[in-house]
Amino acid sequence: MPPSRPSAKKATRTSQGTKRVSDEIPTPPPRVTLIVGTDTGVGKTWVTTAVARALQAAGQPVVAVKPIETGVSDPANPGEDGIRLAEATGQAGPMRALIRLTHHVAPAIAADLGSHPIDYDDLVARIRAIATPGTELLVEGTGGLLSPLTWSDNHLDLAHSLDAKVLLVAADRLGTISHTLMALRVLATEKIPVLGVVLNQPGPRDESSRFNASALTRLADPVPVVTMPHLNDEAQAAEAVKEVAGWLLP
Repeated sequence: MPPSRPSAKKATRTSQGTKRVSDEIPTPPPRVTLIVGTDTGVGKTWVTTAVARALQAAGQPVVAVKPIETGVSDPANPGEDGIRLAEATGQAGPMRALIRLTHHVAPAIAADLGSHPIDYDDLVARIRAIATPGTELLVEGTGGLLSPLTWSDNHLDLAHSLDAKVLLVAADRLGTISHTLMALRVLATEKIPVLGVVLNQPGPRDESSRFNASALTRLADPVPVVTMPHLNDEAQAAEAVKEVAGWLLP
C-alpha cells in the first residue's frame, strides 16, 4: 500500500472572522490483504480463516470476504468458503461470497455459463465499502493467481484496484517450487508487495515435502516462507500462523 498521506490542513474561521489553519488528525487508510494461491485447492480458505483468528487473538479487528465463489447453489451450504470466512471472524457481514456462481470453473467461465456477467468495477466498489479504518480486511481470491475473474481482470488487477498487499498460499507437494517462484516473479514484475508465502499441507506429504520449505526459503529470499502442517483443529491452525498474522499487524 502507498504510504500514509501527511496530515491535511483545515482552514477554520475564528470569532473575529479571520482564518487559521489547524491540523486534522489523519485517518489511517484501510489495510487490505489479498490472499491468493499458486493454484486451486492449495488451502486458501483454511489459511485465511486461521490468519483471521490469529489476528483476533492479537486484538486486531478483522473482516474477511470472498469476492467470487464458484461451484455453489441456493440454498447456501454451510461449507461454502464465504460462510466459513464470516464464521471465523464473527463479522456482521458479508455472510457469504459477494458473487456466487453455480458452475465449478474459473469465475469468467462460470459467469458466462450462468448468464451472470460480472461487473468488475462494481465488485471492487463493494469490496472497498467493507474496508474500514483500523480494521484488517482479508480478501480471499478464487483459484490461482491468474485465474480470470472476468475476461479482462484477474487477481493482479484486483490487488492493484484495492491497493492490497498479497499473501501467497502454496501447497506443499511436488511442483510447488516452480509454481511458487513463477507467482512471485509475476507479482514482482507487477510491483505488488508480497507479505510472504504460506506453504500449506492440504493433503498427504510426498517425498518433495522434506525439501520444499528449505528450497523456497533459499530461492524466494527475501520473501519469508512459513510452513503450515496438515491440521484439522481451528485453534491449532491459528497458532500455526501467528507469525503470518504478525506480518499484517500495523
